[in-house]
Amino acid sequence: MKLGVNIDHVATLRQQRRGSEPDPVAAARLAEAAGADSIVCHLREDRRHIQERDLIRLRREIGTRLNLEMAASDEIISIALREKPDWVTLVPERRQELTTEGGLDVVGQAADLKGVIGRFRDAGIPASLFIDADPVQIDAAARLGAWAVELHTGRYADAAGEPEREAERLRMVEGAARAARAGLKVAAGHGLDRFNLAPIARIPEIEELNIGYSIIGRAVFIGLEAAVAEIIRAIRTVRNGGNSG
Repeated sequence: MKLGVNIDHVATLRQQRRGSEPDPVAAARLAEAAGADSIVCHLREDRRHIQERDLIRLRREIGTRLNLEMAASDEIISIALREKPDWVTLVPERRQELTTEGGLDVVGQAADLKGVIGRFRDAGIPASLFIDADPVQIDAAARLGAWAVELHTGRYADAAGEPEREAERLRMVEGAARAARAGLKVAAGHGLDRFNLAPIARIPEIEELNIGYSIIGRAVFIGLEAAVAEIIRAIRTVRNGGNSG
């Protein structure tokens, strides 16, 4: 299982003062040195954290894969087509939200998303869709020709108690299996940390976890390289048949 490290929250801290530090590209290099398999960033329309200059530098300065999260807006599509990340992940985006709150409505936006996916495919850029583990949404993603899906784990992470969490885990198990049967690569992310990732990391069809906020928060106390390495050890422990957390 691979780990994608999201560096958005390093840029969030920088943007509080509109300065140059902390530098999210430097954070990406540290995450890469610690063993991250990919770097994830979200270029939002309101530019609340990652800026276009960060994306340009990331494409040129990191050696690992770059996953660009983005809304399906004309402006961001044009930037992505120019900078050519290794793949894009299309996500829902609302100006008033603190962070991405759920998955794309692939069914409701099918016509638009099909065109966007096609544009990226023609440019040689695979497109993933960030969706809830809903069979209807998964089937729609496959029909539209998506390369992959990233299953939204926020409801699992935020579950109020064990019965609710177990129900969400089962949804993830079933959703990942359904997506894999449909020929989609499967990732998962949102709200995962070293304490709750084990049940998700055990799902065999999930090939990559994307984690940002908890790693950056942990890095305040132990450093970024150590925080990334800690998550990698947790994932390996689970995949090797042990427990985590």
